[in-house]
Amino acid sequence: MRWRWRPNTAADRVALMLDSLDGLSVGDALGAQFFIMGRSLSDLRSGRPPRGQWDWTDDTEMACGLVAELRRHEHVDQDRLAIEFARRFSPERDYGHATVTTLRRIRNGARWRETATATFEGQGSCGNGAAMRVPPLGAYYWDDPQRAVTEAVRSAQVTHMHPDGVLGAVAVAVAAGQAAHARRTRIRPAATEFLTAVLERLEPGETTRGVYRARDLLGATVAEAAHELGNGSRVKAQDTVPFTLWSAATYLDDYPAAVAACIEADGDIDTTCAITGGIVAAYTGTGTANGVPQAWLAAREPLPSWLTSINPSRRRM
Repeated sequence: MRWRWRPNTAADRVALMLDSLDGLSVGDALGAQFFIMGRSLSDLRSGRPPRGQWDWTDDTEMACGLVAELRRHEHVDQDRLAIEFARRFSPERDYGHATVTTLRRIRNGARWRETATATFEGQGSCGNGAAMRVPPLGAYYWDDPQRAVTEAVRSAQVTHMHPDGVLGAVAVAVAAGQAAHARRTRIRPAATEFLTAVLERLEPGETTRGVYRARDLLGATVAEAAHELGNGSRVKAQDTVPFTLWSAATYLDDYPAAVAACIEADGDIDTTCAITGGIVAAYTGTGTANGVPQAWLAAREPLPSWLTSINPSRRRM
């Protein structure tokens, strides 16, 4: 699918980015609810979501840091983003051990490049953390896929230097950008076309091979796709991103169904819901018939005040 240019404004970019952030954060917070005993997927599908406030995790906190960077500066500066991540992170948000160590070292004055490169015996992290926070960036650059790739790489390397960790972020950013593009042009791509457009932007690697396999599995059941592609249980880009892109391509016009598919798949539920939700909401928006339900937005823990105070107004698409 070739991306066609249409007139765009800064307000349009921000609106798409914030819708993606809503989809990501609601998916994250709802997915995290399903680590609690007694939660029922059938109840969710029947319109009875979990009661009470849904607290979000590190997925949302880091996505908010990235959104703040783009909102203030319109591009990613790696030094500045590393400091933002380190300054804002709260270990109780369920960060992984390696990320906590990395961010604490940066907070204490270490250089992010040395810290990110040193993890996992010098290989760098291939975890799914760079992918989980990046959908709003892709939506922001909806009309410039190459810029989305470039900025996704920059955003990933701050914490994830392994090529597959970076590839995961690129794949998700391009997917979110394409979803936002489809919304702007009002042309919903076929699932195969959607994944093919993502693959055209990816370098070779294990994560990329997984996305090829995801394209081959379009039309499979959720259980089959999760079995073949992974469900994030290894917390790696390689076993997380392919399934989330399969889910987004399959349910691009139905946010509740996309998130429910990730919950059904089990595994790293909050992260798969965050990634898929961020991509799909770039297409559906919020409050629409098949977009992020208003009741789910109301149940989600409010986003941090340091983000919403940057500019609380937004223009809806």
